Amino acid sequence: MELNLAAVQTMLDKEAIRDVSLRYTRGIDRHDEPLLMSAYHPDATDDHGAFIGSGEGFVEYANRVHSQNWVCHQHFVTNQVIDLDGDSAHCESYFLAVLKRADGICDIVGGRYIDRIERRAGNWAVADRICMVEWNVESGPGDAPLDATLFVAGAWDKSDPSYMRPLRVDRAPRDLTLAG
Repeated sequence: MELNLAAVQTMLDKEAIRDVSLRYTRGIDRHDEPLLMSAYHPDATDDHGAFIGSGEGFVEYANRVHSQNWVCHQHFVTNQVIDLDGDSAHCESYFLAVLKRADGICDIVGGRYIDRIERRAGNWAVADRICMVEWNVESGPGDAPLDATLFVAGAWDKSDPSYMRPLRVDRAPRDLTLAG
């Protein structure tokens, strides 16, 4: 079997571009400014509806707005199409975002990121982004059958367990289904 180096490079480039999306979602959800900034080139432009400006400006805006309006949030990238053209790529990524308010109501948003992503000095990052919101709904707290307080809480800083190296579970063993 002959190794097709061009096909391998295409796979590596697409994986590096997917990593840009994951750095973005993790960075925005953890309020990790350096990680979020690493998803953008220094001269990037982001059109995020209420904010249109530099990548750096968007990072400040996103952290401020998320802190003011929600107590926790998660951003998910789902379907992704990547059209490579040398050191440039056009990428369409479907996203879902769930943002929980202090009163327990969740804002749920669906849309797409339309990106021009470029490789510069070996680093793939967003050069231009348009965020398109295609639908949004509110969801009340309801009678959720799951008690979220039983789980480890996340944090908007490096105290979040996702930064722990090595990861260690330090809570006492339990099985609440056996109690009572």
